Amino acid sequence: MGVFVFLPLVLPVTAWPVARLAAGRLHPRTATRLLTTVAAVMAACSTLCLALLMVVGTAQLPGNPLPDGWSDPEVRAAVPHDRIVGKAAIPALLLVAASCLRSLTGHYRLRRRAHAALAGLPPTGVAVLPDDRPYAYALPGGPRDRVVVTTALLDRLEPAERRALFAHERAHLVGRHHRYLLAVRLAEHANPFLRPLRTAVAYTMERWADEEAAQIVGRRRTVARAIGKAALSAALTPAGLGALAEPGPVPRRIAALLEPAPTQHALPSVLTTAGLALWAAGAGTALSAMSSANSAVTLFLVLHAATPL
Repeated sequence: MGVFVFLPLVLPVTAWPVARLAAGRLHPRTATRLLTTVAAVMAACSTLCLALLMVVGTAQLPGNPLPDGWSDPEVRAAVPHDRIVGKAAIPALLLVAASCLRSLTGHYRLRRRAHAALAGLPPTGVAVLPDDRPYAYALPGGPRDRVVVTTALLDRLEPAERRALFAHERAHLVGRHHRYLLAVRLAEHANPFLRPLRTAVAYTMERWADEEAAQIVGRRRTVARAIGKAALSAALTPAGLGALAEPGPVPRRIAALLEPAPTQHALPSVLTTAGLALWAAGAGTALSAMSSANSAVTLFLVLHAATPL
């Protein structure tokens, strides 16, 4: 395998320019789905690479339950610097598992607490809280999906802007945007190089909801005003709600709403910037997947050959 076994660990660096191009050039819905898929695949390949290295490192430890043949020189020769990287992969993989588990449990714990706090309210799709702090968010799961908004925020919006706000939050629920955000957060825990993808998806996800709200309301400037007014009170949002949604760069969102609606093309030409982003992401994902698969198959064959009958 040689040094190619490490490729899935470093290939996510290519996500940086891809995330920037896709977020700025592709339709928000396409960009969100593309970047989330790229993040998930690269994170899985990176974790698989760590697992393979851990197998080699664990086989060298005395008293391990693995076959003795797995620690033979022929097996260790499949991984460069096996004594160092093999053992280092063990705590790295444990750290990935612990951080992902912590993120998952924290996400669902927060959702349960949010639903429990609304238990005394009527079972409607919109929950209005008598709170002096102006904020709103989409709360999925529980008995039913709900849009939570405070009276303080409603008092600051005009009737058309309220409609835009509700349309934006409902778009999050209909599109199941919390799943995309959770997926890229887990991917970031698996490989820190994927952090730009989480930031990009947080933005494209909000842009997706902005465009859905603009279609429903019919006036892009109304949605832009609602976003701007709500953003002025962002510092007053209760701590912890960021696990359910991230507002993204508000000035960029408003600027996009003041422009014509983005067009939707299935596959942009590779000669355009949007097409370059799409095909570069696909090529990077395929390369990472093939590298990980090649490493897995090769190491499996080596370990199988070293296993006594």
